[in-house]
Amino acid sequence: MVKAQAASPPMQKNNADLICAVATPSGRGGIGVVRVSGGDLAALAEGLIGALPAPRYATYTCFLDAGGAPIDQGIALYFPAPHSFTGEHVLELQGHGGPAVMQALLARCRELGARLAGPGEFTYRAFLNGKLDLAQAESVADLIDAASAEAARSALNSLSGEFSRRIGAMQSRLTELRMRVEASLDFPEEEDVVEAEQGKVRAGIAQTLDELASVLAAARQGALLRDGVQVALIGQPNVGKSSLMNALAGEEVAIVTDIAGTTRDALRQEIHIEGVSFHLVDTAGLRETADAVERMGIARTWAAVEKAAIALLLADSQHGLGDAEQAIIARLPQGITRITVHNKIDLSGEGPRAADGPEIWLSAKTGAGIDLLRAELLRTAGWQPAGEGGFMARGRHLDALVRAQARLLAAQALSGQVELQAEELRLAQEALSEITGEFTPDDLLGEIFSRFCIGK
Repeated sequence: MVKAQAASPPMQKNNADLICAVATPSGRGGIGVVRVSGGDLAALAEGLIGALPAPRYATYTCFLDAGGAPIDQGIALYFPAPHSFTGEHVLELQGHGGPAVMQALLARCRELGARLAGPGEFTYRAFLNGKLDLAQAESVADLIDAASAEAARSALNSLSGEFSRRIGAMQSRLTELRMRVEASLDFPEEEDVVEAEQGKVRAGIAQTLDELASVLAAARQGALLRDGVQVALIGQPNVGKSSLMNALAGEEVAIVTDIAGTTRDALRQEIHIEGVSFHLVDTAGLRETADAVERMGIARTWAAVEKAAIALLLADSQHGLGDAEQAIIARLPQGITRITVHNKIDLSGEGPRAADGPEIWLSAKTGAGIDLLRAELLRTAGWQPAGEGGFMARGRHLDALVRAQARLLAAQALSGQVELQAEELRLAQEALSEITGEFTPDDLLGEIFSRFCIGK
């Protein structure tokens, strides 16, 4: 058995080298911020602003070059460790947001001993110093990249720890379950004890599986918000693909004419429906052609279809699905979801409607039925609003949750085979630990030995 050791908190790295970077976007702005983080900032602060400011007080000052001449005037903020974003000493310099000013200020910080930070290094140090777990650290980037209010809200929930708390609760339950399985191993001759513990383990696994299913469903919604859905608009020439793209986008992003083959290259547009991003690709009409350029466009159409999750197959509602459309359907890759769109109901005299298949009858020209298509896109993508408690998730989170679920199901099936069951529970807990990066074997050992009688 591995020797028990006391679990220790993450090591504070306040003696790390100084890093610096411009923390505001590139370009011109009213305010620009240079951030410095690391160990002792006194020498840098003395050379740049004369002295280290009082902690957490905005100090109006001059930023000085090596000769003592002003580079800029602005605000200096000092956050001593561990009460800062990174957990280290942090100095933030807020000046005028011109590129020349920011670069001069950055160069001065480097002269005084700081080095340029690598991508994400401030957040990485926050993770190393225990200010954020791995899921929270990732949500910082997700919050910055959020393309909709719903995505931003979910990323903020993850940053505040909502996702991590639910993962942590399952990890705690698995620690208890593993302890009970270990108890069964320690007292195999006590059949009553073993059976009682196994009953609690079975109930605990079932409860954890229910919670995991709930978290996995919410994570899939979060991943949908973060990554969006690729949608390819396909069909014969002149069925209204470009018109439909314009109608969904709410603006004229594609050229629309009566001339067949107008679209030669893939046109891309991102739209948002209830906060979910749909990445539309308007493609060249699919037909036999001798035009070399159009053939290249058709080849790119099929390349776009291969990458798409949903294919909107457009057909003229006056003619329905003919041999050409059936040939397109036959060539669609496995795994892609097809929504058949019967366009031009303004010419056929039909009204907008939806049917199983799924199929939508609409008019891209008048907008009739577009709301039906938007609703169908959400349904096909699997969107179910999570409300205020939603959180952001990534592909690796989904993978870890699915693996944990598989291990728990295996543990459930191994009831009574305690050695194998213990291993499956350990692997389930390891999979969950990949999400937050918090669990180590010492955590389990500490939990087990903390329940021992004194003297044992």
